[in-house]
Parts: sequence; C-alpha cells; structure tokens
Amino acid sequence: MEGESDMIANMANVSALLHNIFGFWWTGFYRVQGDELVLGPFQGPLACTRIPFGKGVCGSAWKADRSIIVPDVEKFPGHIACSSESRSEIVVPVRKDGKIIAVLDIDSRELDSFDENDRVFLEQIVEWL
Repeated sequence: MEGESDMIANMANVSALLHNIFGFWWTGFYRVQGDELVLGPFQGPLACTRIPFGKGVCGSAWKADRSIIVPDVEKFPGHIACSSESRSEIVVPVRKDGKIIAVLDIDSRELDSFDENDRVFLEQIVEWL
C-alpha cells in the first residue's frame, strides 16, 4: 500500500491478500455512504450490496464503534445472511480522522473461527489504509 493513496485500490489488495493467505469464505469491505454501508472491494461469493446502520454484524459494529467477533452467526440477533454457508464472522471498523468510513468484514464457513488475536491484528491492518 506504500505510495498508493487510493482507498479503493488499497481495500481491494487487502481483501485479496487476507482472502488468499487465510482461505476465508468471504473477505471484503463495506463503505459508509450516508446512513448505510455499501459493498466495496471483496473476495468470495456474491454479497449483500447495502446494509443499514445498526443492522446485521457490519451495521452493528459501525453503530457500536468497535470490532465485533461472532462465533456463530445463527446466534447473532438480526444477522443478515448474505450466504447460508457463512458460520462465523469478524467485523473491524476502518477509521479516518477518528470517523468510521468503512468496515472490514470476514466470514468463515467454520464456527468460532475468530478470536482476540485476529481482532488485534486486523485492527492494525486497517490502520494502514
């Protein structure tokens, strides 16, 4: 990302890198556009294109202003099932000048795939954006 100022280009490469190295089911970004999140660069199967503020895991992380780890998406109230194969999820806010501008969303086909180590390192990665 060094020397690249375009956020979309950097999001595209980060999602490709994480997806290919770790083999996640879905890896990508949703960008804040008004009062909803709009699908950004991603790797994986088709995805929901818009998520309202406070809805699903992504919208909830945005509203709570913090990362959220979900060991079993079927137990998350209001989970938005873009794919029935997604079983666990982590969502990490992306900030610019202290304001959330996007979220990094990663889904796994396995239960309980994410932990605090993942949260810490993914939060560091999105700081580079």
